[in-house]
Amino acid sequence: MGDFNVSKVSDEKQMRVFMRNLLNDVQALEYMLNNDKFETGVTRIGAEQEMCLVNKQWKPSTNADTILKKLKKYEWAETELGKFNVEITLTPQEFKGKCLSKMEAEIQTRLSRIRKAAKSCDDTEILLCGIMPTLRKFDLVYENLTDIPRYRALMEAIHAQRAGDPFELRLAGIDELLIKHNNPMLEACNTSFQVHLQVNPNEFVKMYNIAQVLAGPVIAISANSPILFGKRLWHETRIALFQQSLDTRASQDHLRERSPRVSFGKDWLHESILEIYREDIMRFRVLLSSNTQEDAIEMLEKGKTPALKALQVHNGTVYRWNRPCYGAPKGMKPHLRIECRVLPSGPTVVDEMSSAAFWLGAMTGLALQYDDIRKQMSFADASDNFVKASRTGIDSNFTWFKDKKISATDLILKELLPIARKGLKHRKVDSKDIDKYLGIIEERAKRHCTGARWALRTFTKLTEETNTDEALSVLTAATVKNQKKGIPVHEWKIPVLEDIDEYLPNKLLVSEFMNTDLITVQKDDILDLVADMMNWRKTRYIAVEDTKKGQMVGLVTSSMLLHHFTRQDDCLRDQPITLVKDIMITKPITIEPEASISDALEKMQKHKVGCLLVVRNGDLMGIITEEHFLQITNRLMKRLK
Repeated sequence: MGDFNVSKVSDEKQMRVFMRNLLNDVQALEYMLNNDKFETGVTRIGAEQEMCLVNKQWKPSTNADTILKKLKKYEWAETELGKFNVEITLTPQEFKGKCLSKMEAEIQTRLSRIRKAAKSCDDTEILLCGIMPTLRKFDLVYENLTDIPRYRALMEAIHAQRAGDPFELRLAGIDELLIKHNNPMLEACNTSFQVHLQVNPNEFVKMYNIAQVLAGPVIAISANSPILFGKRLWHETRIALFQQSLDTRASQDHLRERSPRVSFGKDWLHESILEIYREDIMRFRVLLSSNTQEDAIEMLEKGKTPALKALQVHNGTVYRWNRPCYGAPKGMKPHLRIECRVLPSGPTVVDEMSSAAFWLGAMTGLALQYDDIRKQMSFADASDNFVKASRTGIDSNFTWFKDKKISATDLILKELLPIARKGLKHRKVDSKDIDKYLGIIEERAKRHCTGARWALRTFTKLTEETNTDEALSVLTAATVKNQKKGIPVHEWKIPVLEDIDEYLPNKLLVSEFMNTDLITVQKDDILDLVADMMNWRKTRYIAVEDTKKGQMVGLVTSSMLLHHFTRQDDCLRDQPITLVKDIMITKPITIEPEASISDALEKMQKHKVGCLLVVRNGDLMGIITEEHFLQITNRLMKRLK
């Protein structure tokens, strides 16, 4: 969960002290590696479970603080970046026997306690999903940042690196999303199931490179984050979103290469874990400082185990998808772990544990089969597979060992599942657990159904029947209900609109309701173009924009066109061409995106208009017409039958 006792670097003196401690930590780590100071001969696994909170309308609930106060006696429950998220840590298990089913049982027990506490907070529910489908851009404000100094310091430090420039998100899948945001809170969209594997120091390089190779296939079979702000994007949108939300780089004219703070990496690991820490210190500016200082070298000289606090803090602000971890539990020898961060939260606990079992088994099995995975494929192919899987999930085609081209499902079914089974057997994991969890992965691949695939099928079907907001609400509600039943995602049915008991559109804001797919004209266009566009588009309203950055300057309606053309004399061919500016409404009725749709309806009734242009600071953002309200009315009447 990270060290909360940190702060933003406030002056040069604090920076110098922290940098000195950071370099000492690297030196101390090197000494410990060279002098066998780490625990060996035992392998443990662990995990962190992140989750979202949703209210009765299936929108984000910001009750995390209240819920956690009810759980304050449990050290395993903790805050996350957003007030609509909670995180739990799991007890480390020795990697053998019933470790997987024990971990699943522990997650279920702890989620049950959280659900009970959440239920008493305005009927809040918990949701396991890489990205909450109903999360809205306006939820990502600093008011929804968890009130902990570490989070505030991190957000301010990242923002400062941007020098005031807005954060941009550019993603394309089935749909396309191109937006700007004024803070790094986009990171709070993401929730993960982070699995840890303890490794011996002398095997770290080998195991870390295997983790890099497996990242693509693991994402392909476990993707569960395909929708953001009502757009169908990557199967694991969380990957791109996380990188872009914390990207402190600015666009430049020249081709200088700069690395994002969230990355897959640039090369294989060759000699030691130290390569990662040293590269991160060289490439990335310090964002936070530890408030508790220690001299790691001095502690080693006294025979004590250092916590390497400075190194831990800096490592916590550089986000590798396979992250190296140093642990020094009290009273125990320190150890090294690999944290797999590619797994999304959900769709169910048993799905998560199946993905974890697949990763853990494949990690072990590949290590048994290959002494040096680097000889089997290039790093470029491993990185390419990672991106492909993030984009297209189970639909991906990979470049595998010895340049073999293979589909994700064939790779998993024919090659990786047998290797994973061999690996789990080698660790003497309970045979029933192996069959259960790897059986779910097998069925997922055979039925071509991950959480992402199910969500995309569901959302596409529902949006053909209703508005985007209701479709997202039904999708979220169905996910929560299936999670409570514990049904693996490959067995989930496609929900119908009637699966939620009530839908309250009056709670919607204009920004959630408006049509943003706009066809516009400019004031110097000829009126005949407008008439044809309305006919082709089957619409009665077209907004007029200027030639600069989408500023709204007017509106043309079908009734205005009808009035104009019925007054023309068809026999007069030499009459002047009419332009949009000759007849357009120069001051149409507008509304702000933050207004409620109840306000929008009242405004339309008051001014006796059939549409409202949604405008902020002169920028045209969308349009609302009477057809939107007819659609909602039709849905509500059907629900009353």
